[in-house]
Parts: sequence; C-alpha cells; structure tokens
Amino acid sequence: DENIMPRKFFEVDFPMIVARKIHHIKTKPPLSKPLIETHSTDSLLLDGHSLDSDRYCIIGADLRDLPALEEKLKKFQINPELPTLFLSECVLVYMTPEQSSKLVHWVADTFPTAMFINYEQVNMNDRFGQIMIENLQRRQCNLAGVDVCQSLDSQKDRFLSAGWESVNSLDMITVYSMLPQEDVARIERLEFLDEKELLQQLLQHYCICWAVKDKLSLGLSQIGF
Repeated sequence: DENIMPRKFFEVDFPMIVARKIHHIKTKPPLSKPLIETHSTDSLLLDGHSLDSDRYCIIGADLRDLPALEEKLKKFQINPELPTLFLSECVLVYMTPEQSSKLVHWVADTFPTAMFINYEQVNMNDRFGQIMIENLQRRQCNLAGVDVCQSLDSQKDRFLSAGWESVNSLDMITVYSMLPQEDVARIERLEFLDEKELLQQLLQHYCICWAVKDKLSLGLSQIGF
C-alpha cells in the first residue's frame, strides 16, 4: 500500500503449506487484488500449486534440496545480481547444522550483495533451553539444528564459516530493552502479563542474527540497532 515493495518478493515453503497459502490468497480479495493490480502482463500464474506475478512469487520447495530450489528460483526469474534480503524465522533450527550451513553457503556464493536475517533460538544449553527441547520432543518436534543455537557466537560462526563478510547477533531481551519505551508500554497493555520473569527468560532464548555480503559497497554492514 505504501509502494515500498522490493523489486520482487520470493516466498519459499513446503509444497503442502504453499497450497494452503495460495488458497487463502485466491479466496481473499485484499490479498489477491494487489497482486493482480501490480502485474503488468497476461502471464500471471495462479493455480493450486504455483503463484508468480511481477512483484510476488511463492515457491513450494525443500530448502535442504538446493539444486531443486535453485532451479525453481531461476524459473521465476530471480536475479542474483540485485541486492537481496533473506528472511528466515525459526527455519534453520529444523535443519541439521550441515544442511543449514550448505544453505547459507549457497546464498553467500550465489548472491554477491546480500543480507541474511535469521531469527531463532539461542542459549539452548541451560536448563530453560533443555526444558524447551524436551517439550518439543514430546510433541514429536525435533530441533535438528539446536547445536548451532548454543550461543550468539555459535550463531555467528555458522555465517562466518560460510563466507559471509560480517555478522552481528543480539538476543531478544536486548532488542526488547532497546525498543522505544512508549512502544513497550503499548505492547504490554495489549495483553496482561503477570509473569514478567518468564517473558524475560523466553526472550533470552531467542535471537536475531544478521549477516552481510556487500560487493556493491552499499554500506550494508552499517545497518544495525
């Protein structure tokens, strides 16, 4: 609505999830109308399993299968020479360290000017972290990449060892403390919270990590909190 869309937004998820997302887009005009209005030709692709428009594309793929992922991205005209922002929210932790390392290595090799922002668990070797892991395991949810989530340094090392030029990381309790206090007060009024210590513990066990490659010298390494 504010005309600040990227040149093109690519979303990647498992094929089954993509089918559900496309169904919601097709059946809800507030989602489908902007895609149609910003598309310039008759080549809009919108069916049960694929969606590709000038500004937005959603792809069903497994991030652990890099050749298939790369083939689909090329099919829908991704341009690796453009500055590219990668957003990952609690995704890498469900891959083994070897698999996530290959993914971030592929991104670093393929996109010379890029930033990768990753949000997921950290400090998982203390008692709170172990309880979190055990609770997820009881629900048959395995955090295959939890070994990379031991500390902020281990999170950064994943990117540095994969060829990224610079990496920064903050736990979310630090991020929360840096937010404008009027925003914090507004957020905390939305839902009454009487267990402040529990929130603090939770925020200590999630982090945001951002890695940069900047061949075009855009000053990406200066972006931060």
